[in-house]
Amino acid sequence: MPDYGLLVFDWDGTLVDSIARIVESMRVAADECMLPQLDETTIRGIIGLGLPEAIRSLYPDFEDEARVAIFRRVYSEHYLSLEVVPSPLFDGVRESLLEFRSRGYRLAVATGKSRRGLERVLSGYGWQEFFDVTRCADETASKPDPRMLHEILVHCGMPAGRALMVGDSPFDLQMAHNAGMTAVAVGYGAQPLAVLRGYRPHLAIDSFGDLARWLDGERGQQEEE
Repeated sequence: MPDYGLLVFDWDGTLVDSIARIVESMRVAADECMLPQLDETTIRGIIGLGLPEAIRSLYPDFEDEARVAIFRRVYSEHYLSLEVVPSPLFDGVRESLLEFRSRGYRLAVATGKSRRGLERVLSGYGWQEFFDVTRCADETASKPDPRMLHEILVHCGMPAGRALMVGDSPFDLQMAHNAGMTAVAVGYGAQPLAVLRGYRPHLAIDSFGDLARWLDGERGQQEEE
């Protein structure tokens, strides 16, 4: 049984309740670029990707670089306008993360956000130094490529077998599998557990606090052995 030492978290939809703001910002950018509006389920399906990859997935025939640049700018500006008050943490996140740190777990973030966007929200929460390492889509490969997880593992000096990837999208779970890491699905973010279970997570949870309880159970079994 693995002795987990590193917990890696997606950001949007896993730690913070920002999905509705992402959907709204995508729709505003689509309007600005005179693109067809897509339903919420479709937009939720790309959450977790880097922004360029998300746009290509939603609008595969949208190839005008100048208009794509406008889309990216409008999306970012609108999202920033909504984030004047940062998206709230999901219930139990702050307390659980503090508990994980007190127990000696290494903590990391692997996100589809840009570095600039992540630094802004970390600053808003006063978490600039909270995580051991963070990786963003615009400084490495976008999910589900495992590169950002490989970089996190190297930084922490941790083998893949001792690390968990926690996320709310198929891209998170695929990335974990591609990196040889244990995948944990949360069902309160971009996708329901009915969808995420199809990507073979080791654990599927309905609330963030369930992760701490599961890890307690894992540790208890190790001590008995």
